[in-house]
Amino acid sequence: MKLKLNTDRTENFNAEDAEGFAKGAEEYLGVPLRNPLCPLRLILAALVMIAATVAASAQRKPSESTRPFVVMSSKSLDDLQKKLHPDNKTEELIDSAGMQLRVAVQHEKNKTGAAAELHDASDDVYYVLDGSATLILGGKLDAPRETDPGEWRSPRIVDGKTVEIKKGDLVVVPRGTPHQRSTANKDFTMILIKIYAEPLKKRT
Repeated sequence: MKLKLNTDRTENFNAEDAEGFAKGAEEYLGVPLRNPLCPLRLILAALVMIAATVAASAQRKPSESTRPFVVMSSKSLDDLQKKLHPDNKTEELIDSAGMQLRVAVQHEKNKTGAAAELHDASDDVYYVLDGSATLILGGKLDAPRETDPGEWRSPRIVDGKTVEIKKGDLVVVPRGTPHQRSTANKDFTMILIKIYAEPLKKRT
């Protein structure tokens, strides 16, 4: 039984209160407290419970940041896009080790044949900075294979929906959703945000 002190009450602690508290304390501590010959036990139990409640409250405090915040200007993002052109490259924007978050800028040009993907434990968010791409979303993976724990790949998606995305579009791909991207005859740059169920390990 979990005991809770009502610290908001302002009236006196009467006999009925004492009886109820003693009964709960007996169940919690496994010690007989309501014997008339044991008033000292009751007082000691009350003091222990009050001290525990105060100590627990005192230990609570806000968490502290594990790393510096990041602010990127539009110019810095433009410069990064130019750096990634004309190759198919990805640039990480933050050190994701220990976080459940990955943020990167990804550039693709005339890229075809990419495998369809499904993530068991991460969500994807795309924000298109420039260009366009073709997405296939939903449906089922055809003959899926697990390349890493919770990471599935397949040559194609069955019964998915084809969507054309362009500059300024935002796409959210929840975990468990098959997705495949093609930039055939296209030039495409996006911000990729991944949210993971568990913190990421430091890359070696």
